[in-house]
Amino acid sequence: MPAYAAPVADMQFLLHRVLKVRDSGLPGHDDLDPDFTGQILTEAGRVASEVLAPLNAVGDRHGCRLDNGVVRTPPGFDAAFRTMKDGGWTALDCDPAYGGQGLPCLMGTAVGEIFVSANMAFNMYQGLTHGAYSAIHAHGTAEQKALYLPPMVRCDWTGTMNLTEPHCGTDLGMLRTRAEPQPDGSWRITGTKIFISAGDHDLAQNIIHLVLARAPGGGEGTRGISLFIVPKVLVNPDGTLGARNAVSVGKIEHKMGIHGNATCVMNYDGATGFLLGDLHKGMRAMFTMMNEARLGVGLQGYAVAAAAYQAAAAYAKDRLQGRAVTGVANPDGPADPLIVHPDIRRALMDQRSLVEGARALTFWGATLIDRARAGDAAAEAAISLLTPVIKGFLTDRGFDCTVQAQQVFGGHGYVEDWGMSQFARDARIAMIYEGANGIQALDLVGRKLAQDGGRAMMAFLETIKAEVRAQAGDDRMAPFAEPLKTASKQLQQAAMFFVAQGMTRPAAALAGSTDFLHLMGHVCLGLMWTRMARAALDALDAGEGDAAFLQAKLATGRYYMARQLPACTMHLARIESGADPVMALPAEAF
Repeated sequence: MPAYAAPVADMQFLLHRVLKVRDSGLPGHDDLDPDFTGQILTEAGRVASEVLAPLNAVGDRHGCRLDNGVVRTPPGFDAAFRTMKDGGWTALDCDPAYGGQGLPCLMGTAVGEIFVSANMAFNMYQGLTHGAYSAIHAHGTAEQKALYLPPMVRCDWTGTMNLTEPHCGTDLGMLRTRAEPQPDGSWRITGTKIFISAGDHDLAQNIIHLVLARAPGGGEGTRGISLFIVPKVLVNPDGTLGARNAVSVGKIEHKMGIHGNATCVMNYDGATGFLLGDLHKGMRAMFTMMNEARLGVGLQGYAVAAAAYQAAAAYAKDRLQGRAVTGVANPDGPADPLIVHPDIRRALMDQRSLVEGARALTFWGATLIDRARAGDAAAEAAISLLTPVIKGFLTDRGFDCTVQAQQVFGGHGYVEDWGMSQFARDARIAMIYEGANGIQALDLVGRKLAQDGGRAMMAFLETIKAEVRAQAGDDRMAPFAEPLKTASKQLQQAAMFFVAQGMTRPAAALAGSTDFLHLMGHVCLGLMWTRMARAALDALDAGEGDAAFLQAKLATGRYYMARQLPACTMHLARIESGADPVMALPAEAF
């Protein structure tokens, strides 16, 4: 099965040479010196390679099973979960007031990538808990936070989010789960939720479900929805566990991937719940968790691709197949290694350039979250704009690259013993859950572009212009700055097309929404590669760092700008073709 090694050097490069975290002026960032972050990332890598990665295939092979109403996780998961808890990994970037370590979101993101690459399904148990923690932390009363957050930070209790119902997914205005007020201030929750990741398991003492339900007087649509805390086991005022609540698992889904995480049908039969946030304002509270989850899923998209790329690169250097067209490369062997062949090299460079660019974008997004939490309104607007891009583009392209990694293995790629099939199956779900990527594209084009008069988009374009201007006069940066300038103009042209068409021909905008998401995603990675190239050249000029590492960074970035960024031209052409080619065939002809 594939081995995994955390990309500590790449992460350190981003933290200290590209993002320059200690110069950011953000709370907690000045403590992130290279020795400190290196120790955290190295230890996280050790846990990932020694504890989590060996369980990845185990979880896939054994899956979860429903046993007398309780979901049983795969062998070894319980001990691994204790290791995560004992090491403080679940509390890394949580509030110290509730037992957290108080590190920035940026460090939680970096460590999260390492754990996802090693074992995506396993990491979801703590990842979902962090999202529920964030929702309660942002919208709970002081009493709710004191009662629920400390054990959730420790992952003695875990958390879930319950939105989807059998008859409605994205259109939550149709949900039917009911909430009835009780004399003691609690609520009775009745309904069925589906696709609930980690809805039940045997890793924690309690599970805190956050459940969307319709309370009386709220009206129709999403405006009438409220959010409730519904514990699996009721919690006494002193924090001890009380009676079992009226919530149960109807079944666990049989899925193509993430077998180590139970996807449950949850039945609420008059379960006791407690209002979280304002009555009839549940979507606002749930979006705290959903937006965090969408960024986390974007991370999953490239993190699984990163693990698959590691395996593919190692296989390509070891597997002998054919001879190099430029001459024998392995004269002592019967054939040359796969990596000498240009098409294999192309596939590996596609993967590498995507993964490293995606990592930079996600880390930059995490710094925007840290800035937003410090009160920076512009940063909050920026990450709101980028969230559908991070989720949609990185999972679409991450899956593509995972399949390319599988392809490098040839026939071994679809044989389960090699592990590449699992990577492909696990990566596929990231394009679907937490809002299918078509929805992310509609959110970007239909809401985010025009939000607040389009200020966030204009600010993003100004950021790119400033980056291009900053590279003027250095010919070494021309392979980065010039393509980025061209691509950003194409992005602006596409946005103006939507503005011109949106009011009179809205279908023309929506027909191009996925192309726009991908166009913007490529521009984002072009911006990231320009920043990484500048940082690499500055380090080389100063005689600092590993020269071979820095030269490899430059070569990978030049590849992305030359071979991937030109896709912007294609996406713009598709967008400007409008809705007619898309809608020409009548519905009855399908």
